[in-house]
Parts: sequence; C-alpha cells; structure tokens
Amino acid sequence: MSSKYAYTIHSKVFPYPGMTAWRFAHVDKIQSAQIREKYGKGARGFGSIPVSVLLGASRWDTSIFPDKQSGTYLLPLKSKIRQAEGVDDGDAVTFKLKIRMR
Repeated sequence: MSSKYAYTIHSKVFPYPGMTAWRFAHVDKIQSAQIREKYGKGARGFGSIPVSVLLGASRWDTSIFPDKQSGTYLLPLKSKIRQAEGVDDGDAVTFKLKIRMR
C-alpha cells in the first residue's frame, strides 16, 4: 500500500457520551461512506477499520469505529496524543488517515 494518506479530515474533539475518559473525532459523513463502501466488508471486530493517523507531528496506528448514531466513523484520540498536540475538548483538528487493510 502507498505510504500516502488517502483521507484528510477536519473535525472537533469530543468526549463520548457515557465514556467521559475517552475522546474522539468524527470522520465526516462523505468520507465515512467512502470508507464503508470500499473497506466495510473487511472490517474487524465491532466494525473497526485499521488505520494509520497523522495529527500534527504525531503518527500512530489505531482503528476507526462505526458510530450508528452519527452514521460516521470515530477516531479515538489517546490522552498521550492529545497532550502532545495540545488538543482539548471542542478543539477543531485536521488529521490524515491511511487505511491499513490489504
């Protein structure tokens, strides 16, 4: 797979309702639909799609998860990443995704 990031997403950081220790950012509806169409059949547990992420200077591997309520995928943002990038609740962020499925 190419090392280029295929998706550039603009979103806001938010705590997930009922899981206040967790912070997420939505993949927008259009790009979520594209990802679901292209990679959804190969999804893993809980419908997750493995990705590589670039947010600011931070790069890491994780998975995005489908959110039935919003109809989008959610990117979990670890505390370590949020601290390194100075990201807090309600902040607008831009991140890049590369799908890691074969």
